[in-house]
Amino acid sequence: MKTLFVAIFISISFFSCDKTSEIKKDSYQQYITVLGVAQDGGFPHIGCQKSCCASFYNGKNSKKSVVSLGLIDQQNQQKWLFEASPDMHTQLAALEQHHLKKETIIDGVFLTHAHIGHYTGLMYFGREAFGKQNIPVYVLPKMKTFLTNNGPWNQLVGLKNIVLQDLQSDTTMILNKTLKVTPFLVPHRDEFSETVGYKIEGIKKAALFIPDIDKWHKWKRNIIAEVKKVDYAFLDATFLDENEVKRAITEVPHPFIKETIALFKNQSFATKNKIIFIHFNHTNPALQENSAERKELEKLGFRFANEGDNFEL
Repeated sequence: MKTLFVAIFISISFFSCDKTSEIKKDSYQQYITVLGVAQDGGFPHIGCQKSCCASFYNGKNSKKSVVSLGLIDQQNQQKWLFEASPDMHTQLAALEQHHLKKETIIDGVFLTHAHIGHYTGLMYFGREAFGKQNIPVYVLPKMKTFLTNNGPWNQLVGLKNIVLQDLQSDTTMILNKTLKVTPFLVPHRDEFSETVGYKIEGIKKAALFIPDIDKWHKWKRNIIAEVKKVDYAFLDATFLDENEVKRAITEVPHPFIKETIALFKNQSFATKNKIIFIHFNHTNPALQENSAERKELEKLGFRFANEGDNFEL
């Protein structure tokens, strides 16, 4: 009898916890979901024979998709993608399977810039793959020119697989009555297009998304002030520190995580807790959830993006 009671108690507890988890997830009417956290080359990285990528092949660490966010509005049955990464096919599938299934695969794609991890997933909309029509892709002027004048992207434009929607820096795009997006320019290697970050505002909360930037001091805005204006700040975390970079930083300019940490050293725990690091190079130990480097920084209040994390707006 005692054994039966314990079994029943465990069963009730299990289903209660599971149901609570579902209710919490479903209660978010508007939210951002993390679809990818890695730098353009993903994890594991092509050609990497270092211990960092060996940890994937020996089963210690899992695959990490290239950086991308999903924006979901359950009430209005709409969803958008930030970045068209090389992993976009699986990221769109995740949006459909775990968040919002509808006839329209996506209501629009916002691009930050023309580096390979941020726009090349557009290829999946072409006739060799999905062959979809009239997918809105939100771009600033230089990105629009790049996609319009260079193959194979101009084929997507010509066949109307994608329809380029004009954005202007610091001009807000209204998505619906309670969601809006504002692009803003940030300094980066702009060989083919400008580079932008986004402010995403919902009915309750707001977020910054800056996956790529050169150095914080090169930006005309104060990153501390910008973080304080929002509830979440998804910030460039490509490299942990200078010891990780084996080539000239001018070739791959990014703020080191430790530089960002130092910048926010005297800020409150609440301000630090708004920062969610994202866009990790494969060599960055903070990419891995169980790393000592990540755990130490979490103690200070900083957070790290994980695929599947949801943030209410």
